[in-house]
Formats: sequence, C-alpha cells, structure tokens
Amino acid sequence: MTLLRNLAPVLAAAVLFLVGWRLVVALGGYPAFILPAPEVVGARLVRAATDGTLQPHVMATLSAVGLGLAVGSGLALVVGYLLARSALAERLLSPYLVAAQATPILALAPLIALWFGSGLGSKVVICALIVFFPVAVATMVGIRAVDARLLELGRSLRASRWQVFRHLELPAATPQILGGLRVGVTLAVVGAIVAEWAAPGTHGLGMLVLLARGSLFDIPLMFAALVTIALIGVALYLAVVVVERRLVGAWRSQT
Repeated sequence: MTLLRNLAPVLAAAVLFLVGWRLVVALGGYPAFILPAPEVVGARLVRAATDGTLQPHVMATLSAVGLGLAVGSGLALVVGYLLARSALAERLLSPYLVAAQATPILALAPLIALWFGSGLGSKVVICALIVFFPVAVATMVGIRAVDARLLELGRSLRASRWQVFRHLELPAATPQILGGLRVGVTLAVVGAIVAEWAAPGTHGLGMLVLLARGSLFDIPLMFAALVTIALIGVALYLAVVVVERRLVGAWRSQT
C-alpha cells in the first residue's frame, strides 16, 4: 500500500502529461511528421524494441554512460577529498575546475572528438567531464561537513588516516556525495548524447535521433528514441536513490 501511495502521484502526472499531449495533437491537427500522438510514438517504440532496431543503440549509449560515470565520479571523489582537506589544493585547482565547468560541453565536444576519435573513448571522456564537477563539489562539501568532534575522537584513539576516512569521513559524507551523484548520473546521459552528436559513430541513441530526423525522416522513431533516453535517465536516477537509502540506512543503524 505504501508503494502504491508513493507511485500514485507519479502515475497521475504521467497520465495528465499524455492526455495533454494528445489534446495538443488533436486540437492543433498536427500530422505525425511534425508532432506524432503518444499512441503513435508508443507503437513505434514497441516495434523498434521488438524488431531489434533499438537494442544496439541503447547498449552503445549505456556503455558510454556507465564508463563515463565510473571514470568521472571516481576522479571526482579523489579531487573532492583533496579540495576538502588541502587549502593549497583548493587554491591551485578551484579556478581551473570552475573555468572548465563554465565552458559549455557543446563547445568542448568537437575538440575532444578530434583528439580521441569517434569511438568509445571520446564519449567516455565527455561523459566523465560533465559528471566530474557536481560529484567533486558534493564530495568536498560532504567531507568538510563532517563533525569535527568525530575527527578529534578518531585522532584520540590513534586511528590511521585510512581508518578515519573509512569509518568516519566517508559514512558521514555519503548523503552529500550521493546527492551529487544524482545530478551526475543524469548529466552522464546528456553527455553521452552530446558525444554521439559531436563524434558520430554507427550506434547510440543520439545517432538514432539524428538518423530518424534526417535520412529516415521517421519522426515517431525520433520521439521513441527521446523517450528511451528519458527513461534511461529516470532509471539511473532511481537506482542512485535506492543505493543512497540503503547505504545511509545501514550507516545510521550502526551509529
């Protein structure tokens, strides 16, 4: 019953969105090659999933998202911790990190594609770059927010630096880190699509959008690809939420 109560608002919002979409199409009299109705997009999505059109593109995009997220968040954890615990590192690195974040990824993507080619490497780099900043900042904020009394207790017990990090800093900063990861995981999907546009290959949902809009002129397929991209983003976000609840719950049960 609790699950049903939690899902009810989400399902109601989805129904309202679909009804509104259908009304716009009906009242505007738009043809399918301009704005297809939701049932047309749904049927095209099912057909693309069953005839094998969608799967290779989904796998290509998920590969870039997964690797980019792992590389970007892994580096962000290290740099974020360094920024939190070293004033010198913060002074040296912060201007460059802010400058890199302020530069639009759309402007950097063609240059990265030129350097790393049109294969998986450039897509992973672009995803990692777009994921890095929010996770690094969240890590820095989380580590700095650790209760100083806990750190003093660890030092008084002669805990090593690793023990302090493993048993005090990391558990206490986990909510903030995973909050940054919530943002990062959705940005990773955006980064993968941008990378597929900047470094066109043979597969990827970004490529499918371009093909459906261009040479195929299959607008329902383009919408189906966009829906798939959105669903991947939502699924990854919810996965982070589930991990966050379990980790934070496990840590709190130990304290």
